[in-house]
Amino acid sequence: MFKKILIANRGEIACRVIKTARRMGILTVAVYSDADRDALHVEMADEAVHIGAAPAAESYLVAEKIIAACKETGAEAVHPGYGFLSERAAFCEALEKEGIIFIGPKRKAIKAMGDKIESKKFANAAKVSTVPGYLGVIDDADHAEKIAGEIGYPVMIKASAGGGGKGMRIAWSKDEVRDGFDRARSEAKSSFGDDRVFIEKFVVDPRHIEIQVLADGHGNVVYLGERECSIQRRNQKVAEEAPSPFLDEATRKAMGEQSVALAKAVDYQSAGTVEFIVDRDRNFYFLEMNTRLQVEHPVTELVTGIDLVEQMIRVAAGETLPFKQDDIKLNGWAIESRLYAEDPYRNFLPSIGRLTRYRPPREGKNGKAIVRNDTGVFEGAEISMYYDPMIAKLCTWAPTRLEAIDAMGEALDGFVVDGIEHNMPFLSALMKHPRWREGRLSTGFIAEEYPDGFAPMTPNGDEGALLAAIALSCGLVDANRRERYADRLRPATGPLREEWVVKLGTDYIPITLLDGLVTIPFEMDMQIAGDSLTVATDWRPGDSVWTGSIGKRKVTAQIRAFLNGLRIDWQGLSVRTRVFTPRQAELDKLMPVKLPPDTSKLLLCPMPGLVVAIAVAEGQEVKAGETLAIVEAMKMENVLRAERDLTVGKINAKPGESLAVDAVIMEFD
Repeated sequence: MFKKILIANRGEIACRVIKTARRMGILTVAVYSDADRDALHVEMADEAVHIGAAPAAESYLVAEKIIAACKETGAEAVHPGYGFLSERAAFCEALEKEGIIFIGPKRKAIKAMGDKIESKKFANAAKVSTVPGYLGVIDDADHAEKIAGEIGYPVMIKASAGGGGKGMRIAWSKDEVRDGFDRARSEAKSSFGDDRVFIEKFVVDPRHIEIQVLADGHGNVVYLGERECSIQRRNQKVAEEAPSPFLDEATRKAMGEQSVALAKAVDYQSAGTVEFIVDRDRNFYFLEMNTRLQVEHPVTELVTGIDLVEQMIRVAAGETLPFKQDDIKLNGWAIESRLYAEDPYRNFLPSIGRLTRYRPPREGKNGKAIVRNDTGVFEGAEISMYYDPMIAKLCTWAPTRLEAIDAMGEALDGFVVDGIEHNMPFLSALMKHPRWREGRLSTGFIAEEYPDGFAPMTPNGDEGALLAAIALSCGLVDANRRERYADRLRPATGPLREEWVVKLGTDYIPITLLDGLVTIPFEMDMQIAGDSLTVATDWRPGDSVWTGSIGKRKVTAQIRAFLNGLRIDWQGLSVRTRVFTPRQAELDKLMPVKLPPDTSKLLLCPMPGLVVAIAVAEGQEVKAGETLAIVEAMKMENVLRAERDLTVGKINAKPGESLAVDAVIMEFD
């Protein structure tokens, strides 16, 4: 077994590999760029080597610097994680020449499967079911349009060297093919240094289901069940689960056996994933093979009990898999939520900045469920514009799917992140969405269920009553604390007031206190909307998480103070609350409402990013839908289009500039 390995990656996956290596008694070496000097993976590793400037092209993507770090520290092997150099056959070959072991497949498999065009040809030859498409190199937009017409719309345009949803577009018409071809090539060139794209038939209402395979160097290959990865936004996975709620045992077996056959055909060694598109009739088509560890691997580990990173290390060290196919059993259900630094209320645009508060839920067993959090950040860490926006991967396991989903909802409710925008409100809303809970999924789920984007939700009657009860309990506890200050001029006197009004957003909810005292722990009977219920909690002023019970319901919610009130976040709802006496509530209703500023004549930068192009000139007349500017953030190009016919007045930005969110790019007459 290796004595020391180097992790050629950063963030949560580097921390993930370090944890397993430490458990196996293997020393670890981290590498870091200027932007990651104080990163968590650097602190966790036994040694750390600086490898360059913040841009990945000057640090994490430079194979020579990784090899030099291995020589400097005496690392015998390299675990590449995912992304960066993990699927570069040239990197694998360079390590071999230096006598350094690559913890992953051999270069033959990487070459055969790492290129989407070549992998499809190889899969066809191996009799693996594939999607109809054109696998050759596409010369230009005219050629792309001709091919798309022959295949039949809709079509998918994809970067050959792509991944993570970058360099990928769906086209439903000729015009969309031309625009999508240009955008896909541009993103592919920027992200992967390879602008080749290919076109294939787009399967309507598809599910994205993948099979995890594991192979050693002695001819043994097994599949570890499947993962459902259909909840995607802009082709980027958002939530995954294992197993799939859609597959039956016969389909699972057929997909698994094809995956094993493909792995054997390329002499695969290590962990790998064969991805399929599955239609509504459970017909499945090969999509690609990822010759690396997948981001969503924890859900497979939770339902099989197998540490995939450990097996990758053992296979690379020449060991034989300790189990056969018949030994693989799927136990219970696991859900993964990807917590991203992005604003769900601004069409999920990236958000960067410092984590002023980062307090994940407690890991481990929680009743029937298990909570796991894979992360690479800490309170005070910075989310950089240079890398992936992932903050953490929160996973839950439970005996059944609905129990795992409910456990995830509770864990998200207790996951506190401040300082940046994040997608937790969307993830929380997803956990209670009827279609998600029923398992009626497709890769178009988000676009279909949120066609106008994800907007702040309004609580219904029962939800409003629950939030009002939380707000009043906090208000009473806080008021009781303040009234007992030793130097207070007017100490508390008289009985506790019975009648209160909680302002919830713009609604006013009357509450009557029936019985109980204001103490910590707090327990009091309240009457809300004609219903009597007991509210109990051990919340104290300053706590960021409220845990307790309302009636028979166990509740976890997040509490944030603002001027004279509290913001409560719970199950995707985010509501500002204030506690009033009835007279104060009457007066509050008379207060004027401040209107937001008029920005209809401004083009604002929707997220922190780099201006790639300005597509118009001052004085130019523009029609609705025409491109105004292109802004890039975290390697994803965002096209800003005119919402109406207009005339460009003044342009305030130019290509190459880095802009903050809401910076004025241009003004309209």
